[in-house]
Amino acid sequence: MKYIFFGTPRFAATVLKKLVAADLPPLAVVCNQDKPVGRKKIITPPPVKKLVIDDALKIKVMQPVKIDAGTIEEIKSLGADFYIVAAYGKILPADLLKITPMGVIGVHPSLLPKFRGPSPIQTAILEGAGETGVTLFLLDDKVDHGPVIARSKSVLTETKPYPELEHELAEVAGDLLVNTLHKFTKGEITLEAQNENAATYTKKIETEDAYINPGDLEAAESGEDFETAEKILRKILALNPEPGTYTIRGGVRTKLLAAKIVDSRLKPTTIQDAGKKPRFLT
Repeated sequence: MKYIFFGTPRFAATVLKKLVAADLPPLAVVCNQDKPVGRKKIITPPPVKKLVIDDALKIKVMQPVKIDAGTIEEIKSLGADFYIVAAYGKILPADLLKITPMGVIGVHPSLLPKFRGPSPIQTAILEGAGETGVTLFLLDDKVDHGPVIARSKSVLTETKPYPELEHELAEVAGDLLVNTLHKFTKGEITLEAQNENAATYTKKIETEDAYINPGDLEAAESGEDFETAEKILRKILALNPEPGTYTIRGGVRTKLLAAKIVDSRLKPTTIQDAGKKPRFLT
């Protein structure tokens, strides 16, 4: 099974690990470049590359700044039958999509056509979706638009934070690929067109999206507004650790790292004032 894997963050690394464990390694992985991390700005490889290094996998690693004509030729020379794209972080140029005889499989952590775009997991939590999941689909020239290869549903509980849900969906995606690829390569999959009338879209999460109005927070903590309490809790679950929910109290920027609802009141359980260590509240 000759394919190239495009992916960069933790989600992609978890998917790749599942494929390797099932004896389905790619010819090569393409990921973003190493970047400075933490206060000391230590140059650190992205999770996909780190997995290849740590597990001593004999897989070629490519980290192009951009996918230009030279990169496309290098990728083409590997002779892959198809590509898998899981949270790569760059848009693949049209010329690259045309190379493989079997196309490009996109891995998207939602039940397409719902939650297309860059933040499907966070948006599912923010909107209190009862379920989400993973979709495998064939990439085309539109965002998360191509025909569906396979889906797998996952129940979303009201208290599931983003990192937990991300890992769960990555595991689901890896298993779904393992169970689907042989049928796909044998031409045994019936593709399903997405219902455009049911399509919804997500946006890139910005720092300002994580701001919690002090008045809303006070109403949620006092029990005056249960609906706002639920909304703030979902925001805390969805937007930590990045970009990190925060408010302003007494002129101080305070991160709200964790919370729960008790007797219809929002109860922050972990907070962090600017320049201080996190505090656990009883």
